[in-house]
Amino acid sequence: MRSGTAEATRIGKRGTVVIPVRMRKRIGLEEGALVLVEEDRGGVVIRPAVALPIEIYAPERKAEFLLENAVDRKDYALARKAVRKMGLDPDRIPHKPPRS
Repeated sequence: MRSGTAEATRIGKRGTVVIPVRMRKRIGLEEGALVLVEEDRGGVVIRPAVALPIEIYAPERKAEFLLENAVDRKDYALARKAVRKMGLDPDRIPHKPPRS
């Protein structure tokens, strides 16, 4: 939803755009902030963005997920088989087997 506030600014070298200070403060943008730039109805919309780090799981962590998320004995047996296929010993992976 747009507030209707507009201010003129210029496009500089390399396409840089200066966002007026009042807008930056109101929106919470600081130098170096990440933004999304989108084409919208023949214009451009700039919005604050958030970047989250991607976690890359080690094989042992993946094995733990498989074993911990087994819902029953049959599923647990399949998880143990998958962990062995990964070249890991399921008994050496910290986890709690399912109760049923």
